Amino acid sequence: MLPPEIQENLIQSTDYFIQLAIILIPLFIIASFIVGLIREYLPPNKVENKLKKHDEGKGNIIAALFGSITPFCSCSTIPILAGLLQAGAPVGLSFAFLLSSPLVNWIAIILLFGLFGINITLLYITTTFTLAVIGSLIIGKIGLEKHLKDVKIKKTSCDTQKTNHKIKLQNALKGSLSFFQEMLPYLTIGMIIGALIHGVVPETILNMVLGDENPLAIPLAVILGAPVYISMEGMLPIAAALADSGLPIGTVLAFVIGGAGVSIPNLIMLNKLFDKTLLTIYVTTIVFVGMATGIIFNQIYF
Repeated sequence: MLPPEIQENLIQSTDYFIQLAIILIPLFIIASFIVGLIREYLPPNKVENKLKKHDEGKGNIIAALFGSITPFCSCSTIPILAGLLQAGAPVGLSFAFLLSSPLVNWIAIILLFGLFGINITLLYITTTFTLAVIGSLIIGKIGLEKHLKDVKIKKTSCDTQKTNHKIKLQNALKGSLSFFQEMLPYLTIGMIIGALIHGVVPETILNMVLGDENPLAIPLAVILGAPVYISMEGMLPIAAALADSGLPIGTVLAFVIGGAGVSIPNLIMLNKLFDKTLLTIYVTTIVFVGMATGIIFNQIYF
């Protein structure tokens, strides 16, 4: 027989898990279908060909837009990025695509909306998108071409052949089901961790480490997010639990950005294209975006 206090904590965790599941799973199904449609109608080779036509400046904004609708994975983002760099696209433009892809995407937008509402979601999109463009413009002025690795990335099975709309829709449904099945474990893990944080971890400890009283809370949140990362699907339920525990929303989003952009899997993929110097610049930029986003949100929602 468990002590009453532990029983109460587990009951709270279970209730919170059910609440998250009711909110997130239907939204995740919708997001999965949108991802499936994007992969059919906007395959990596098409995105790459469109971006090759643009120079830095306006091209950075366009690249960030394409990055925002491209799921960050080895099947889409990395082949597009490699193709752009190998075709001689400016490093800054390529970084605009790279920075926006893990931070602003359909999964993040839809789940953020379900958890935090329209106002926070719109401000998050605007802030991270703008910072990604600004960061890419600065990077483009430095002259970093010498830090690129000469690597050929093979085209993957994500590339699609010309088909009619009916077939594309059927493929999108199949692809969305596959994506949902692939990502559901990560979402579930995130909901479990979020539920345990909500029911078991004392709020005093969370606020001591990441609360208003700690002047280093935002940079610490960005750094702590990196090793925790289990995909954006898994990060957001954890973020919801942290916010419900009383942590400032800016600090919570800094944690999400750190995990989404500076995770070990992401760095392993990018190590194929960048040397250590360029990889360090990428990490530094993500940390800057996370800190700036956190500060902006905490100022607005203080």
